[in-house]
Amino acid sequence: MSEEKSLNFIEEIVEADLNAGKYQSILTRFPPEPNGYLHIGHAKSICLNFGLAIKYGGKTNLRFDDTNPSTEETEYVESIKEDVRWLGFEWANELYASNYFEQLYQFATQLIEKGLAYVDDSSSEEIATQKGTPTQAGIENQFRQRTVQENIELFSDMRAGKYKDGEKVLRAKIDMASSNMHMRDPIIYRIKHAHHHRTGDAWCIYPMYDFAHGQSDSIENITHSICTLEFIPHRPLYDWCIENLSIFPSKQYEFARLNITYTIMSKRKLLQLVNEKHVFGWDDPRMSTISGMRRRGYPAESIRDFCEKIGVAKRENLIDFSLLEFCVREKLNKSALRRMVVFDPLKIVITNYPDTVEFLESENNPEDPNSGTRTVPFSKELFIEKDDFMELAPKKYFRLSPGQMVRLKSAYIIKCESVIKDAEGNITELHCTYIPESKSGSDTSGINVKGTLHWVSIAHAINAEIRMYDRLFQVEDVANAEGDFKDHINPNSLQVLANAYAEPALQSDPPTDACQFIRKGYFILDKDSTSTQLVFNRTVTLKDAWAKEVKKA
Repeated sequence: MSEEKSLNFIEEIVEADLNAGKYQSILTRFPPEPNGYLHIGHAKSICLNFGLAIKYGGKTNLRFDDTNPSTEETEYVESIKEDVRWLGFEWANELYASNYFEQLYQFATQLIEKGLAYVDDSSSEEIATQKGTPTQAGIENQFRQRTVQENIELFSDMRAGKYKDGEKVLRAKIDMASSNMHMRDPIIYRIKHAHHHRTGDAWCIYPMYDFAHGQSDSIENITHSICTLEFIPHRPLYDWCIENLSIFPSKQYEFARLNITYTIMSKRKLLQLVNEKHVFGWDDPRMSTISGMRRRGYPAESIRDFCEKIGVAKRENLIDFSLLEFCVREKLNKSALRRMVVFDPLKIVITNYPDTVEFLESENNPEDPNSGTRTVPFSKELFIEKDDFMELAPKKYFRLSPGQMVRLKSAYIIKCESVIKDAEGNITELHCTYIPESKSGSDTSGINVKGTLHWVSIAHAINAEIRMYDRLFQVEDVANAEGDFKDHINPNSLQVLANAYAEPALQSDPPTDACQFIRKGYFILDKDSTSTQLVFNRTVTLKDAWAKEVKKA
């Protein structure tokens, strides 16, 4: 009998709330700001919020925190929806903070009427100075003493567009001596004359995240508002707003954000990489974005498994990127179709094979008995990998060398008889013979060989471009590395092989998911492919080659 998996601390909270009858059902939300593409860190939050709702029979809203019009775009909204669905989740309601702009304005007005908010004419520099330091109390300014009526009129004029950006802000009136800097009269509205992707030019004042967040949760009756640890200092303001507005008491809980070696989890820095052309776009397969990982061939199930394995914790830690790759390999080993592709070709001629074409059966996936077989054309002229031949081979070399035998995958045993060289002494081709009785699946030759090589028939080979992607950064903890994060970009994060040779099945029946190039790794067909030029991205190597490189260094 398998041991029951223990609950994480958020599941314990949810179960306690449900058992106590606090809620009949739970409602969570995933609230991204549409100012960039989602990354793997967001995947953890998506899996947590949607996973809780699924486990406990609740629902999850997808709410876009679109309160900063100058950085938000409809393109990002659409990409976020695509990513959430690709990960395997569906939301109960598609909502926007901008849905609530009028209601949030009224909430702010209520605070003014209660004497809990005021319009401040100070500059951003003055406000920062007046806030004090963590060890020194802030200073109240003269604008804090404005009357309720004066604040109502000024806030209305702010909405009407009578002031320029930065001329005035609305601040909550809390405690300038609070030990929590976020409670020292935080700004809750600012002026921003910018076109909004949904509301157009209807508004020129916008609520700050800390004001919009809790009230949006409350409007939607969110039971468990789950944030990352950096929002712990913001929780008192979240609670203060809800309490003083006497609205539905949503509760905020915090968990450790996802940090992975050799990656960055900052949308601002990811945008920098895109804008400065260090990568080809948000979906560059080297990026930590969900769209980049999808283009690289990572299965959605592998990302969900990864999020499950790392769990939900209260303390920050750095997760090894190799664990994510392990989850990818584990899934693809079971599901990926096998295909043969030669990266660096060496021609072999089977001198005793007839001038005909034979179609051989080859298994699609030995791990999946239901995957069936495919036909692979075999002829007397083939390509093998150049590094599968050694003219002066050591004793325990089990690939091809003069006088030595190997098996060609799903085909025959061959023996190297002679080596053909050009005038400069470069090997141009090998002449081999084959054993007719050694055909795979019906071998009666009685010959045992230790090496098996992949190959392609030259007459039937399809030209392909192979993009070998690796980690984008050379240091483990990019966020805390010295200097500019871009100084640590791996110059070898992409290597392109322009002329590889693939078996024809990759063109006649192209796989929609990542497939295994036998002995090479897992690869997926890229969107840059055309009818005349196939392009494949390396998803992941067959083994963790990076760990060996790090050990060597």
